[in-house]
Amino acid sequence: MTLLLTRREVPATLRRRLVVAIVSVLLLFALTLGRLWHLQVTEGDQYRSLSENNRIRLKRVRATRGTILDRHGQILVDNRPSFDVALVPEDAHDVPRTLASLTRLLHADGNEFRSAMQAAANRPPFEEVILKRDLDWESIVALETHQLDLPGVSVQVGPRRTYPFNDTAAHLLGYVGEVSQQELANRQGYRLGDLIGKAGAERYWEDYLRGIDGGQQVEVDAVGRKLRTLSEVEETPGNTLVMTLDRDLQLAAERAMGDHEGAVVALDPRSGAVLAMVSRPAFDPNVFARGVRRAEWKALTSDRQRPLNSKAVQGTYPPGSTFKVVMAAAALEEGVVNPFTQIFCGGGIWFGNREFRCWRPQGHGNMNVHEALVRSCDVFFYQVGQRLGVDAIAEYAHRFGLGAPTGITLEHESGGIIPSSAWKRQRFGEPWYAGETLSVAIGQGYVTTTPLQMANVIAAIANNGTVYRPQFVKRVETPDGTLVREEEPVVERDLGFKKTTLLQIRQALSDVVNSNRGTGSKARVKGIEVGGKTGTSQVGKLGAERTKQGHMARERKDHAWFIAFAPVSSPEIAVAVLAEHAGEHGGTAAAPMAQQVIAHYFGVADDDDATIRQTARVPF
Repeated sequence: MTLLLTRREVPATLRRRLVVAIVSVLLLFALTLGRLWHLQVTEGDQYRSLSENNRIRLKRVRATRGTILDRHGQILVDNRPSFDVALVPEDAHDVPRTLASLTRLLHADGNEFRSAMQAAANRPPFEEVILKRDLDWESIVALETHQLDLPGVSVQVGPRRTYPFNDTAAHLLGYVGEVSQQELANRQGYRLGDLIGKAGAERYWEDYLRGIDGGQQVEVDAVGRKLRTLSEVEETPGNTLVMTLDRDLQLAAERAMGDHEGAVVALDPRSGAVLAMVSRPAFDPNVFARGVRRAEWKALTSDRQRPLNSKAVQGTYPPGSTFKVVMAAAALEEGVVNPFTQIFCGGGIWFGNREFRCWRPQGHGNMNVHEALVRSCDVFFYQVGQRLGVDAIAEYAHRFGLGAPTGITLEHESGGIIPSSAWKRQRFGEPWYAGETLSVAIGQGYVTTTPLQMANVIAAIANNGTVYRPQFVKRVETPDGTLVREEEPVVERDLGFKKTTLLQIRQALSDVVNSNRGTGSKARVKGIEVGGKTGTSQVGKLGAERTKQGHMARERKDHAWFIAFAPVSSPEIAVAVLAEHAGEHGGTAAAPMAQQVIAHYFGVADDDDATIRQTARVPF
């Protein structure tokens, strides 16, 4: 080449072209060497890692969450396969383009995909980002058809939480959702995209239900598609949670509520076990299991009826005449009345310049404590309240557990209010006025309770004065039935009442339902002696408007209460019913609901040939 360039017969133009060609080849060779140096030396470790990851990867296999069963082993919460679309950004090459293609193929909201990617910004390399859960068959086919055009995208099969009965016992069972950044910071062993219990049993028993993840060592191609599994570590499913809830009784209680809003609580008075707990309106936990959408969340949180709140444990209401059970016990224990004490009811009583009326305008005549409970005489209890004083009333109400949370393991339980002179001074900086005691004596004024608390009150009366802590889990066991943990009944306190006091109250409550004079006749169950107490609590000072409930706005209508236990001689079930803003008396609106729950529990049919189904009653 050198000789060629130096010979005279070679034209100068050709020599220049040869020089340019030689320099170009040398430059190209130098660039190639430089690029090889850069790839092999400067970025060698990174590409070596990418090469390995393009061949062999470790994939996490999410554990199946434990099932939740009722007391008889019937499924309340289960799992089913879910087909989810996942993306490994490192395999996608052009992530925005891939997301745009997915948005078009799945007819989805691209903002949700972008939000998922932003939330996963700090994830480890080559970890999948779940973009959309629970694909339908049409979406799965679309993804599989265009798989070659979607590098880094795959369809993963994993367990999804499912609630077969939709909103049944939703507030008690709770729901799951994706772990938040705060939860990731406070709890060990979770990764972005994992599901965690957010409310109810799912939240409180999370550590038992979640299980232990497994893993796979898989071989993949250059775009992240799985070729084969090299090795595998099995996942460990979560434990099974066996609840005290009776699924069939729960469904019966929800049917009994019908279109009413409010709550129903059924307890086993021998242990405090929750047999049924209804709150209406409710929500569907399946919405959260698949990932609640922004519009759905806004609708739930902005609903004035607050479907996410459990009215059984969070709702506080004046207990109305159901509070007379507490008043009667306090009066008999303090000796301000005895079984033979007579108090005249003429339809009202004057205190200062105000007349406190009885619900029966013509009055009840002479009343003893038994008849005052049976016929729910207000005037009798006005005078009993005056004799006791507000502080003594508060003391006995506190013995029943009112004015404080029951201790059930559910979030945000309300304690209600039991007023006293000290309470008012601390709350309002004012003294207690004697006239205020009359309203307290019939469960009005400042007094508020939850349906769960009132169920506990009647359960304590039924169970000879023992106050149990309500609980809803019997035991935890492995999927193969090995016992992990068993929950024993927890006694909170004993009322400390004389046996005669409790006996007299139970006899009176039996007559409330079973005598012709009682206000709770609609709670009668064929072949079962039911005891109970009606209650109607006013929302405001309605006065003469009480007779015009049908024309009032819903929020001004009375609440209807009924608390009951059965059978009177050997109680197995205690029930509290609150029909919110029913605009009717407890005996007409709430008592029939309790009747249906108790009748179902004992297997009593509705027709005249009703018989009691002989079923084993297993104490908690």
